[in-house]
Amino acid sequence: MQCAAYIASNITIATGDSVKQAASSNMESSPLRSDIRLLGKTLGDVVKECEGKAIYDVIEKLRRAAVKFRREGNEVDSRILERQISRLADGEANSVARAFSYFLHLSNIAEDRDQNRRQREYELHGATPARGSLQHALDLLKENGIGSRKVLRYLEEACIVPVLTAHPTEVQRKSTLDLHREIARQLANTGATLTPSEKLLTEQRLAGLVAALWQTRMLRKQKLTVLDEIDNALTYYTSTFLTTIPRIYQDLSTRLRRPGRTVFDINTAPLPAFLKMGSWIGGDRDGNPNVDASTLEQALLRQSTRALQHYLMEIKNLGTEISISQSLGTASPQLLALAQASQDPSPHRLDEPYRRAFIHVYARLAATALALTGRQLALRPTYPAPVYPDPMAFQTDLQVIADSLHQHHGSLIAALRLSGLLQAVSIFGFHLATVDLRQSSDVHERVLTELFGAAGVQWNGKAVDYAAMSEDDRNALLRHELRQVRPLVSPWISYSAETEKELAILRAAATIRQTYGKDAIRQTIVSHTETLSDLLEVLVLQQETGLISPASGGASHKPQDGLMVVPLFETIPDLMRGSDIMADWLDLPEVATRVRYAQDGIQEVMLGYSDSNKDGGYLTSNWALYRAERQLVRVFKQRKIRLRLFHGRGGSVGRGGGSSFDAILAQPPGTVHGQIRLTEQGEVIQTKYKDPEVGRWHLENFVAATLEASLAPNSAASKTEDDNMAQFGAALEFMSDVAQHSYRDLVYQTPGFNDYFFASTPILEIAGLNIGSRPASRKASQKIEDLRAIPWGFSWAQCRVMLTGWYGVGTALRTYLEKGCEGSPATSGERVTQLQQMAQVWPFFRTLLSNMEQVLAKTDLGIARRYADLVPDKKLRDRIFGRIEQEFALTLEMFQRVAQHELLDQDALLKAALGERFAYIDPLNHLQVELLRRHRSARPRRDRDDDGESRTQRAIHMTINGVAAGLRNSG
Repeated sequence: MQCAAYIASNITIATGDSVKQAASSNMESSPLRSDIRLLGKTLGDVVKECEGKAIYDVIEKLRRAAVKFRREGNEVDSRILERQISRLADGEANSVARAFSYFLHLSNIAEDRDQNRRQREYELHGATPARGSLQHALDLLKENGIGSRKVLRYLEEACIVPVLTAHPTEVQRKSTLDLHREIARQLANTGATLTPSEKLLTEQRLAGLVAALWQTRMLRKQKLTVLDEIDNALTYYTSTFLTTIPRIYQDLSTRLRRPGRTVFDINTAPLPAFLKMGSWIGGDRDGNPNVDASTLEQALLRQSTRALQHYLMEIKNLGTEISISQSLGTASPQLLALAQASQDPSPHRLDEPYRRAFIHVYARLAATALALTGRQLALRPTYPAPVYPDPMAFQTDLQVIADSLHQHHGSLIAALRLSGLLQAVSIFGFHLATVDLRQSSDVHERVLTELFGAAGVQWNGKAVDYAAMSEDDRNALLRHELRQVRPLVSPWISYSAETEKELAILRAAATIRQTYGKDAIRQTIVSHTETLSDLLEVLVLQQETGLISPASGGASHKPQDGLMVVPLFETIPDLMRGSDIMADWLDLPEVATRVRYAQDGIQEVMLGYSDSNKDGGYLTSNWALYRAERQLVRVFKQRKIRLRLFHGRGGSVGRGGGSSFDAILAQPPGTVHGQIRLTEQGEVIQTKYKDPEVGRWHLENFVAATLEASLAPNSAASKTEDDNMAQFGAALEFMSDVAQHSYRDLVYQTPGFNDYFFASTPILEIAGLNIGSRPASRKASQKIEDLRAIPWGFSWAQCRVMLTGWYGVGTALRTYLEKGCEGSPATSGERVTQLQQMAQVWPFFRTLLSNMEQVLAKTDLGIARRYADLVPDKKLRDRIFGRIEQEFALTLEMFQRVAQHELLDQDALLKAALGERFAYIDPLNHLQVELLRRHRSARPRRDRDDDGESRTQRAIHMTINGVAAGLRNSG
C-alpha cells in the first residue's frame, strides 16, 4: 500500500494551525512522500505476511480503483469500487477495514513528522518568524511599543489553560496510540545517515512495530470507564506536557532577555505560571452517571502520582549530574544549610554540597509523595524526612539551589535541568492539572428541592416547595440561606441517591483542596444555566459541604474560599440572555464581594459551541456566540470586573473547531485580555499532543495568539470592531435568522427527519463503539432532541455530509442578496460587494467562512448519497437528501461569490492533501455503507466469532475508526 502523492501536514488538515507557507512548485514534498511510501510498503508487507497474498491482492485492487477514481473522477471507477466491496466476504471486509484504517494512522504519523520538519526548516531559513510563533508575537508587540517589561507584567496576571475533556470522539485505543509513538520514534531514525547494518536494524524495528500494530486489537471490547479516561489523559503529560510546557516558558524567558546579554546571562527564577493545564475527567458528571466522589478522588490521586513521579526522577537525575565539588565551586550559606540537613552517609559526597542538598530534597519529596498518595514512589532508598506542606516549600528549596548556582558561575548548569524543574513545579504543583466540577442546573434544583423539603424550611409562612417557586422567590430564599449559620443538611436524614451523590462529590472536593491545594479544584461549571438562581444554588450547596464557610457569602465578609461558580451558556436562547444573567449575578453584593476577594476580581463564563450549533446551526451558533461575547464585555467593563471566557470547543468546525490561533485573534476586542480557557476534546487531544514537537507548536500558537489578542493596541481594534458591527451587524443578524430558520426547518420540523438521520448515519453503531464512559444520549430514546451534540456531529462527519458545518448558510446568503434588510445596500450587486468586503476586513466573518470552506471541501455528497440509500422509505430519502443536496450546491455557489475563489484555491497544500487522502477514506465509506446494509438486514447471518461478537459489526466499528483517523477533526 503506497501513497503516490503529497499529503499535507497533520496540523493543516486537522486544525489549520500550521504555519502558512507558500505552496512549492513541486507539490510532491519528497521527504514526506518517502515516509509515506516506506510506511505504506511496510504495512503492505505485513499484510501479505500475516493475512496472505490473496487478501493483499484484494486490498491493492480496491486501493487502485479508489485512487483512479479520485484522480480521474470517472463514475465507472466508482461503480467498480462499490461492486468489489459488495463481493467481500465478512472476513475479507474485516481485513480491508483494518488495512485502510491503519494506512491512514500511519499517514498521520508521517504528517506529524513532516510538520516538525517544515517548522524546523522555516525557523532555519524563513526570512521572518513564522506567524503563530512566540517570536512573531513579540516582534509584533515591539513594533507597537510593547516591550519585555510590559509582557512580563501581563504574564503575572495571565491565565491560559487548555482543558482536557473525555468527550467521546477518540476512537483509537491507548495501546494503538502507544504503538504510534514508537513508530514515530523509529521513523525519525530513517532519515539519519546510517551504516548498512544500522539501516537494516531500523527497517526491521519499523516492520516489527507495524506488525505489532496490525496484530493489536483496534477496538475496545469493553466500554471505557472514567478511570480508563483518567489514565489515557495522563499519558499526554508523560509524552508532552510535563516537559514541553516548561520548555515554552524557558524559550519565552530567553526571548524576553535584553539585547546584548551573553549566553551566561540566564535568569534562574521561573516566569509567572500563566500557562497551565485543566481537566474535566473525573469531575464532569453532567449526563455521566459514572462520575462520582470516588472518580474525583482518583483523578487527583493519579494526577498527583504522575507529577510526583516526574519530580522524583528529575531530582534523582540532578543529584547525579550536579557533581560540583566545594573545593572547585563555592556555595551560598542557604545551600550549605540545605546540604547539612542531609542524612547522606557517604564519605564520597562530603565535599559535594549540591549533591547532598538534592539527596535531602529527594528524601522530603519521597515523604511528601507517601503522604499524598499512600504509595512509596521513591526510586532509591531514602530516609525519613519532613513532608513538604505545599509545592511552594518544595519550590523554595529548589530556588535555594538555583540561586547558589547563579551566584557562583553556575547559571548555565542550572539551565540544564533545574530551571525546567523549577518552572514545572510552579505550573503543575502537586496536583498536575486543575480539575473542574460540572453538573446540570436541573440536578442542583432537584437536590435543593429535596434538602429544603426534608429540613422543613419555611418561607413566607409556608413550607418551601423549591421546585414550584417563582424565580424571584427562589433568589430571595437562596440569598437568605447563604446568610444562615445553621446547616441545611442533616446527618440524621436519609436523602435520595442523587442528592447523596452530589453532596459527596462536593465534600470530596473540599477535602481534595485541603490535601493538594486550592489549585487542584477551582471551578464548578453549571450546565444549562438559564436563570440567576441556577448560580445561587451552587453557592448554597458549597456552603453545605464545607467548600464555603457558613455565612461567608454575606456582603460584610471577605471570603477566601470556595469554588468559582461558572455559568455555561449553551443554547441560542441561553446565549441571548447570558449577559443579563451575569449583570444580575455581579450586582449581588455577596457575589461582588466574593469576586473581589476570593476570585481576584475575575469571573469566568463558559460558552458552549456544540449545543448552540445543534440548536441553531452553524451560522446562527457563531453569530450568537459572537454577540454574547460583546455583550458580556460591556457588562463586565461597566462593573470593572475582569472577564475570563471559557470556550467549549470541539474538534469539528460545527463544534468550534478550526484554527485555534485564528479563532483567538477573531474574538471581539476585550474578550481575551490575558484570560482564556478552552476545551481540548476527543481525537483532537491525540492529534495535537501525541507528538511532543507538534504539541509544542500548538501550545506556542495558543500563547502567541493570546499575547497578540491581549496586548496589541486595543483602542484601534475596538473602534474597528465597532465600525464593523455598525456597518455589517444588521446584515449578519438578518442572515442568522434566515440560516436558523432553514436549519431548524430541516432538522426539527421536517416530518420523518428523525427516521432519516438514524437510518442514513451510523449513529446507532457509534453508540456501541466503547469510546467513552458517557452515554451518547441524555435519555434512552431515538430522538434528536435527546441526542448529545457530540455524536450528532460525529455521525454527519462519518457519512461525509458534515451538515453541522454549513447547512443554512447558502440560503442565508442568497436571501440577503435577493431581499436585503433594513439599512442594507439598495441593489443585489451592492450587497455582493458588501459581503465580499466583510470577508476581507472583518476577522469574525473571514474566520467563519474559512472554517466553513474546509468543511465544504471535506463534504462528498456522492458518498453521502450511498448512505441515504440506507433509508428504506424512498420518498422520505429522496425528499430529505434532495434538500441537503440543494442546500449544499447553494452554499458552495454563495461561498464562491463571497470569497471570490474556488474551494481551497488559496491553500494549494491542503487541496492537494485532501485530494490524495480521500482516495484512502473513500473505500472505508463505501465499505461502511455495505456493512451497515448487511448488519441491518432482516436476513439471519452467521457471522459471529467464538466469543459471540458479530464480525460485521466489528468491521463497521473499524471503518468508523478509519474514517475518523482520516478526517482527523470529525468529532
